[in-house]
Amino acid sequence: MRKMLLGAAALLAAAALPGGVRDMSAAAPAAAPAPAQAAAPSICVDCHRTTTPAIVTDWELSKHSAQGVDCSVCHGDRHTSAADVAKVEIPTPETCGQCHGDRVEQFTKGKHAKAWAALNAMPTTHAMPMALADGMKGCGGCHKIGLKTEDEIRKLRSEGAGFGLASCDACHTRHTFSVVEARQPQACQTCHMGFDHPQWEMYSASKHGVRALLKQNGTLPASTAAPTCQTCHMQEGNHEVRTPWGFLAVRLPLPEDPQWAADQVTILQALGVLDPEGKPTPRLDVVKAADVARLTAEDFQAERQKLMNACSQCHSENFAKGELAKGDNLIREGDHLLAEAIRLIAGLYKDGLLEKPAGYASAFPDLLTFHDAPTPIEQKLFVMHLEHRMRLFQGTFHANPDYALWYGWSEMKRDLAEIRQMAAELRERKEAKK
Repeated sequence: MRKMLLGAAALLAAAALPGGVRDMSAAAPAAAPAPAQAAAPSICVDCHRTTTPAIVTDWELSKHSAQGVDCSVCHGDRHTSAADVAKVEIPTPETCGQCHGDRVEQFTKGKHAKAWAALNAMPTTHAMPMALADGMKGCGGCHKIGLKTEDEIRKLRSEGAGFGLASCDACHTRHTFSVVEARQPQACQTCHMGFDHPQWEMYSASKHGVRALLKQNGTLPASTAAPTCQTCHMQEGNHEVRTPWGFLAVRLPLPEDPQWAADQVTILQALGVLDPEGKPTPRLDVVKAADVARLTAEDFQAERQKLMNACSQCHSENFAKGELAKGDNLIREGDHLLAEAIRLIAGLYKDGLLEKPAGYASAFPDLLTFHDAPTPIEQKLFVMHLEHRMRLFQGTFHANPDYALWYGWSEMKRDLAEIRQMAAELRERKEAKK
């Protein structure tokens, strides 16, 4: 059974789109070519200083401008007037890879690169109004950082959502493309906040985040130790961005604790990675192929050691190990609560007390349906899983005890109490009809 389990990033790559994701590491050259030199004066700048002056100002502030990388390098030279705007080329990661091949290659190996495929893999994505998904006003607004196939790019452009395809500009916002900006913790804030990934709220209110913000505003000296998101997750500027436990805190191998192992199996079955008999489903094959999960103890430990290296800049090794172990222990506690809730609802399906939706692949509730779960008890499970369990373990690893306790563990306890009561009421109604 242990060999059948999903790794840390199970949800992020639960399935992939047809055609897959391009291998950007192969597309990006190892050495940067000499940038094209701007014409003087630039017809683009002359026109856009009137039509889009802020874009010109940002570009003039950029290193691109200083090094002669003008508009045509990224946008092509076929657009020369207001009559042929459709000829403008929108940059993709290949465009950035012409000069930044090493960073693009790193990016393709990390979970950010899988964000678009993950969005489209979720059952709930296809039930949303397309203005929320492809229109970039919901999940797509952040998940667009992920790599896309050529067909996906053409589709987005045809639907009027073909901007922000470069991925890099999610953090190095156009047209300054500033490294200094991308190194600030606020660069992560737009996407890493809210319902199921409130890392910004947890980090910014932690002692780490408070010190970083006080350092930014000059209250603390510039030499103050103040970890940012990038300190831990992008060490030495590495754009790979991987974590030991990943987004949903499920991984290989199974824990030694038999109860915890059983609980993780239940969670993986509800994620659709294992079938009711504990055998792997096609979703696990996709996770393996995408290499986004920690499927061995060695892979997990390698990512854990990276975090240890970051922690050890300010803390003793013993302290760092102890704090990370506390996070592991809280995942175990949260898993036990969540697994009981999953089993309660699976029992209702089995006994015919709750109608199992036709689209569910197994006898377990599908945690990937999110807000499309059809009944209040299944909705409660969705919130317990994706909001409160996330806060429990992410609050711990982001050094925010209030999130871990009151927004995490305490909420999960209340969720489970409600699910128990709703399950009991369904059974009582069944008995009353006999």
